[in-house]
Formats: sequence, C-alpha cells, structure tokens
Amino acid sequence: MADSSVGGPLLWPAGEAWPVCTEPHDRGTGYRTEDVRRSRRGSGARPEKRRLLDVPDDHPVPMIALAQLYRRDVPDLRPGPDGADLLQLFACPFDAHGGTGYGMKLHVHWRRSAGVTAAEVADPQPEPEVVGFGGYVPEPCVLHPEQVVTYPFAGCLPEELEARIDEWEEELEEEAEERTVVKPWADRGPDGDYGDEAPEVPRYQYDLSIPPGWRAGGHASWHLTDPSPVDCRTCGTPMELLLTVDSREWDGTVSWRPVEDDGLPPHPHASPTEVVVGRCGELNLFSCAADPAHPHRWSIQ
Repeated sequence: MADSSVGGPLLWPAGEAWPVCTEPHDRGTGYRTEDVRRSRRGSGARPEKRRLLDVPDDHPVPMIALAQLYRRDVPDLRPGPDGADLLQLFACPFDAHGGTGYGMKLHVHWRRSAGVTAAEVADPQPEPEVVGFGGYVPEPCVLHPEQVVTYPFAGCLPEELEARIDEWEEELEEEAEERTVVKPWADRGPDGDYGDEAPEVPRYQYDLSIPPGWRAGGHASWHLTDPSPVDCRTCGTPMELLLTVDSREWDGTVSWRPVEDDGLPPHPHASPTEVVVGRCGELNLFSCAADPAHPHRWSIQ
C-alpha cells in the first residue's frame, strides 16, 4: 500500500466508500475472481463463463483496483488536483457500458498520501466476486519506472516530416535486402523455410516513437483509430496523456524488450500484469492541462 503498484493493496482508508458501479448491466454472469487467479497459477482448470450470481442489474458491484502511482516514484506522472500526489485507478470488471453497451467504465481517484496512515487502511479491500472478463483481474506487480524519450505518433506529425520518415525507412529496407545473408542449401529447412536472415530494420512507429507497456506521460498511440483531438469537456483545453495501461510490456520487436527478457518469447513473459485491454490493446487516460480536477477522458487503441 506504500508502493506504486499494479494490482497491489491501495492506500485506502477503511472508513471511505470504495468505488462501485451502479450502471444497469448483468453482473452475475462471468468468472469467479478467485477462479481466474487459481487458473493462472496452474492449480485449477480454466474457468468457464457462466451464470454465478442472482443479483439485480443495478446492484452495486465493487470496482477492480487496477493500479496506484505515487508521484515520488513516477517522475513523469502529471500533478493531481490540490497537491494530490497519489493516483488510484479503478475499473468496472464488465464490458457493458456506454452507447454500445460494450465499453469500459473507469474511476480515477487522486489523494494526498500524507493524509492516510497505515493503521487507517482498509484490510481486506473490496473486490468483485464475479468479473465479466479475466483480463480485468491484475496480478500484483511492484513497479520499477524507467524514463525514456518518446516521439509523437506518426499520424500526428506534419505531412512533410512523415513523408521523410517513410523515405528513410524505405532506404533502410533496400539496404537490408542487399545485406541479406543467404544460408547454404545444407542449412535450409525441409518445409520451404530457407531461413535467409535479413538485418532487422528499425521502424519509427514501432521501434523509435512510442514504447509499449504501462507508461506515464509522453505521447498517445492511435494505431487502432485515426488521431483525434482530446479536449477537456469542461473548459475546452487540449488534454495531455496521463497514463497508458497496456496489455503487453513489449511485443515482437527488439527495441523495447527488457534486457532480462532477452531470448524469451512474448507469451507469457510480456504480460506480467495479466491486464488485457479490449482485444489485447491499450487504454490511454487523459487529464486536463489547465485543471487536473476536471473529468478525465480516455481512448482504447
């Protein structure tokens, strides 16, 4: 509770109401939270989605505590309102919200950590008995933030600069083709995979601009949709990226793979938190640059 973490206990006073979802949707059909955890540890069969609880569709369901971040631990975390230094993020464990009926529901809570003592912290802390999707249940992870330089999503760059980057990448591909190492016939596979080895070509979008993984600040990725302005609905000020929740810490590219994972496949080593956003995507959470107390916005990519 005194550490920045994903899925760890929160610095949350016992006498303070825990965030709940009361939007009308089915909250009894899904997976038992404990069954999700048990199956990950290899001590039980993979849980099946089924009707588990008989509760009204507007019965308050405790939200999942996804993460808490202290500004002392995360240098690029934007300030909270009124000097708050601790960001706590919650999600309803069902994809059943919004106009489509398949959207996420988040709750963002800021607090001053100095105002809560260890003796006041709720123990145990509330959590839903049933979740609509196992990807909402995080595995407890202590964080080790690392600062990196990021650059805007390619589609947000001036057209002239984006064209220059495209030309640069094409030149690198041509050079790589010329340096391709062709293996002798004796080393070629029987299934037609000759195993010719071309040097890896860096890509602006995947290797140089925006890293995968959970991150604070920097630039948002728009790889699923076209880039879209995110303005504060209270004052109209352009919002800035506060936090990204990613389904993976790294992907198949080498550029952002942690050195300790060298030689390991992405699955399961790239997903230590077990949090899955949408179809293995990422959640971008934005805050108002003029007033962090204004409501947050988010997009799923």
